[in-house]
Amino acid sequence: MRIGQGWDIHRLESGRELILGGVLIDAPYGSVAHSDGDALTHAIIDAILGAIAAGDIGSHFPDTDPAYKDADSMELLSKTCKIISEAGFRIVNIDSTIILQKPKLKDYIIKIRERIAKTVGIEISLVSVKAKTNEGLGETGACKAVKTQAAVLLEEK
Repeated sequence: MRIGQGWDIHRLESGRELILGGVLIDAPYGSVAHSDGDALTHAIIDAILGAIAAGDIGSHFPDTDPAYKDADSMELLSKTCKIISEAGFRIVNIDSTIILQKPKLKDYIIKIRERIAKTVGIEISLVSVKAKTNEGLGETGACKAVKTQAAVLLEEK
């Protein structure tokens, strides 16, 4: 078995879409990024790649490559699952946390879990997504950033 952890942060700006776990969130701002800015999916990708010591999201899908401009992060997650499958591993479970001051995410959590589970090919009961605020502290508390964390357990097939 292998464990991987991932982390991501994206600056937030008005006039952009906020996508988390492949789900569009109704918010007055969104992530600034080369791809679609899905910080949750990026943290999960890093956790998966880290578990097999295969680098990080930037080494596989660099933001300097025009092919990934506005890329759908769920497609990148799907490609990441192919990488680990070819290496002889499968995902056992995913645990993740979104740190975002506003909006509240409780009405989105099930949709996010479903989307991630479907993309990686595991049951929804094996995907945990938690939402926290930053208690008004720092750039996240000031609604200037979204932070995410993820842990993934893999096993050999």
